[in-house]
Amino acid sequence: MDEQSSLLALFASSFLAATLLPGGSEVVLAGVLIAYPELHWTALILATIGNTLGGMSSYIIGRFIPDEKTLLKKSGGNLRGLEWTRRHGSPILLLSWTPLIGDLLCVAAGWLRVNWLWAMLFMAIGKFARYWIVATAIT
Repeated sequence: MDEQSSLLALFASSFLAATLLPGGSEVVLAGVLIAYPELHWTALILATIGNTLGGMSSYIIGRFIPDEKTLLKKSGGNLRGLEWTRRHGSPILLLSWTPLIGDLLCVAAGWLRVNWLWAMLFMAIGKFARYWIVATAIT
């Protein structure tokens, strides 16, 4: 696979990994960095953008959930993400990268109408930090 195809696969996997679909974009990032170490910063930034946009898609889904009963159904009855987001606001989205709970935090932030710019900023910071740790461990 060439550089451009590798970066496209990284973007797609990082986007999908941040949605309600399961995925492991860290493995794809590691593969890109092993094959093309000169793409360190490009891959890191592209993975962060893709993962943040994926998180924002979950945020948007939350905006369209009409009531708390529907939200509970979509979250499998897990109120933890909703309560954490209600209590801490947009800074809780620093944890949006975490498995399982991260998706719920993004949906809850949308449902609670957390300011989208702050939501996106905190998501991006958290997701960048996670990818930076992975990239640093690889290179």
